[in-house]
Amino acid sequence: MEFLGSTLTATNVHPRATPTNFLPAISTMASSYRDHFPHYNLTHSLSLPWRPSTYYKVASNLPSLGPYCTRSQRVSESTMLPFVSNRTTLFTRYTPDDWYRSNLTNYQESNTSRHNSERLRVDTSRLIQDKYQQTRKTQADATQNLGERVNDIGFWKSEIIHELDAMIGETNELTDLKKKLERALMESEAPLQVARECLFHREKRMGIDLVHDEVEKELLTEVDTILCCQERMKLHLDKAIAQLAANRAAQHELEKDLHDKQAAYQIDDKCHHLRNTSDGISYFRGVERVDATVSVPESWAKFTDDNILRSQSERTASAKLRDDIQNLLVVTANEMWNQFNKVNLAFTNRIAETADAKNKIQVHLAKTLQEIFQTEMTIESIKKAIRDKCAFLKVAQTRLDERTRRPNIELCRDMAQLRLVNEVYEVDDTIQTLQRRLREAEDTLQALVHTKATLEHDLAVAALSAAAFTY
Repeated sequence: MEFLGSTLTATNVHPRATPTNFLPAISTMASSYRDHFPHYNLTHSLSLPWRPSTYYKVASNLPSLGPYCTRSQRVSESTMLPFVSNRTTLFTRYTPDDWYRSNLTNYQESNTSRHNSERLRVDTSRLIQDKYQQTRKTQADATQNLGERVNDIGFWKSEIIHELDAMIGETNELTDLKKKLERALMESEAPLQVARECLFHREKRMGIDLVHDEVEKELLTEVDTILCCQERMKLHLDKAIAQLAANRAAQHELEKDLHDKQAAYQIDDKCHHLRNTSDGISYFRGVERVDATVSVPESWAKFTDDNILRSQSERTASAKLRDDIQNLLVVTANEMWNQFNKVNLAFTNRIAETADAKNKIQVHLAKTLQEIFQTEMTIESIKKAIRDKCAFLKVAQTRLDERTRRPNIELCRDMAQLRLVNEVYEVDDTIQTLQRRLREAEDTLQALVHTKATLEHDLAVAALSAAAFTY
């Protein structure tokens, strides 16, 4: 046994640890749970998503307490420092009171930490429940709002579809009526061309038949009527084309709005049916700060309502225009038909008059031809009578000439001489009378021939006029 304070050389004795606080302080910091043996850390080997790594660290199974570590006992004696016994080292140790106070302090700190941890756990559980309920309520409100939005979009979409169907039907009806109007306008060219050709062919009339008669007046009236009807039809055709353009513009706006509504309906319906367990949900950081909206519910509803009101207004105008076109077709058809009947009646009357005049001309022409034949026969008889009288004149004059050769006293103015002289005068007077009558007959024949030519010309004119009437 050594005395206190003596210097002894001790062997096989473990070195004393550095005098520090023997019991470590309890702390919740991560540094107090630092693993000194990383290859024994179970947090990296066990897949426990519900166990956070902050508060659950695997303690080392090899404590590093120097005096009690079996590992330190295996240290070679040659590497250990010699233990120097000094009495003063006994006074550097803690007292039992310090040990008890340290333990009491640690116990109090442990109770406080556990109490704070328990209160934190209760508050955290209540906070989690409150936030969960609040989040669910917020999500339910958002889902309800999305459902109401989907219903609103569906309502306006149905209104647009109804109006779009009505507009398409109205546009088709106006298009059909426009084609009918175009056909009527095209068909009005035929009677107009006929009336103009009638006027043109009537210009071929000759002489006295080239008159401004009732037929020509009615034909000119028919041309004016058809041109007036065509002008009105062209005016309504231009209106129909403009109205169709307005209808298609309104229809385009409805179709565009419907396309947008359908796209929005699909998107909002998809959003309405999204749940926390749905596929395709992800984080989109900062999307809540992006405001890409261009309208508010009031302006959104007003936009669609304005499109529908515009379409309804265009449909009303289109229906009114269709009624006007229908009335125009009926009125123009009646006007052209009535004028056509008037022209036909005038033609019928004129043709009857022309036929009657032609028949009378033919009768007079026949009589004139007969009279010409008789006159020609008379002229021939007069000429024969003149030729016959010439023989008598020659005989009488020959007798008188022979009697002039009587000799001397034989040249007596006897009764024979006087009678021959009177005979010559009488025969010559007869010939002169017959020649005058011949000239009169020839003049009469010329007059008859002129009358015949006139009648033939009038007959040819009447025939040409009749041909013009019947064209």
